[in-house]
Amino acid sequence: MTPRRTARSLAGLAVLVLLVAGAGAATPDDRVLTVEDAETGETLLTVPVSEGTPVALEYTHSVEKTRVLDGYAVDGTNLTMTRMEFESYGAGLPARADVTVENGTFVFDPEGTYEELYVKPGHVAGHELRVGDETYDLVALSDARSVRLAVERRSALSHALSLAGSKL
Repeated sequence: MTPRRTARSLAGLAVLVLLVAGAGAATPDDRVLTVEDAETGETLLTVPVSEGTPVALEYTHSVEKTRVLDGYAVDGTNLTMTRMEFESYGAGLPARADVTVENGTFVFDPEGTYEELYVKPGHVAGHELRVGDETYDLVALSDARSVRLAVERRSALSHALSLAGSKL
């Protein structure tokens, strides 16, 4: 192959790579729920989500020693609070809210939409994160450090690159 032909082939290959990369970057964004160390920003967990995916934080109330569940749904890149369940009244729980009782559990339909949530997982509370049908131990995942939860859009290309980077 002549040097001129080699240069043309390389230029054509470069254009092809750019076109493929551009098409990948232009594909619709996929959403992921990320859990990051609140102080360092280190990503601890990334879970694919879609519109309406249920997300819940479940833990034991530190004083009452009873179960609490804060339920959310993915709404664009926000988390909209959809439900709160608790088994007894205690500090930080909605004492004046309009609650109903379902099977001995107080249920509250709170308002609130959040771009991000900060949680301080604790060994006593045993914080768990549920995303769809999967459950994650936030205490073990974070080593009991504060975490930030947020829904982010990631293009198919950036998702593929992050997967490739994690395998290197």
